[in-house]
Amino acid sequence: MTVVGVDGVLRPLGDETEGLALRRLLAEAGLTLEGFDAIDGPLLVVVLGGEVVGGAAVERWGAAGLLRSVVVAEPLRGRGVGSLLVGAAIEAARAAGLDELYLLTETADDWFPRFGFAPVAREDLPAALGGSAELRGACPESAMAMRLALTRGA
Repeated sequence: MTVVGVDGVLRPLGDETEGLALRRLLAEAGLTLEGFDAIDGPLLVVVLGGEVVGGAAVERWGAAGLLRSVVVAEPLRGRGVGSLLVGAAIEAARAAGLDELYLLTETADDWFPRFGFAPVAREDLPAALGGSAELRGACPESAMAMRLALTRGA
């Protein structure tokens, strides 16, 4: 992969060392680790020079998914790594047969629409998503909910 001068590898999360590195990135960015170990779905990382420099995960909840834990190491922000991760997570969600992908954000509601996400009222989120730690309180009520249809007509 080449992203604005960044050469690295986008792939599924590897061993526990990579998992610890991704947890560190999430903590440094102020993102929740609650429920991270229970994620049942695609978990992707970007590795550069042997270091995990970004990640994104999709939690499976029936036919819907929750995009979460999207993070990029501070020195690489604004260089396309996040876009690469989100695009790959969307494709992984489609490949997994999910119909819809949701997310909660406090800071990037103006960034996610480039991928087709649109705001949705939290009360309109599928009930199945209520099992996610993010919706059980790990993500504040002030976070904006967004939705992306992954199938035609959804």
